[in-house]
Amino acid sequence: MNVLVVEPGAAPYEKEIRDGDLKAMQDVVGGLITAVYPYEDPVAIVCNDESLLRGMEFNRSVEGGYGGIFGPFFVCGLEEDHFSSLTPEQMDFFKRKFRKVEVLIGMKGNTPITIKVDPFPKMPPEQPQHPPKTPCR
Repeated sequence: MNVLVVEPGAAPYEKEIRDGDLKAMQDVVGGLITAVYPYEDPVAIVCNDESLLRGMEFNRSVEGGYGGIFGPFFVCGLEEDHFSSLTPEQMDFFKRKFRKVEVLIGMKGNTPITIKVDPFPKMPPEQPQHPPKTPCR
């Protein structure tokens, strides 16, 4: 299934996850999954069920009384009894919706107070530095 992954501080990106692959879904969110359904459209936000307990970074706010999502999440479509790919229209809509990064500056009840900024460019992981080899004497 083709989903939209949203990580803290980064622009959203598309990712292919094999249908029904629980381990792959858990890898995306960094642990146990839970789903929330804040939109009338048949979509789900799948996120880490223990994100607050694990101290994960604030990611994005979600309307409808859900407050905010901490840690990485993905948006996917919904069919009768399972997750599915987003339609191209849904993918475009949610890319625009989550394009800006949100910085949490406070809370008012369950409503996050944030500022929206441009996402940081994603840097490739650093390569380990090895000391230069010296000839044996």
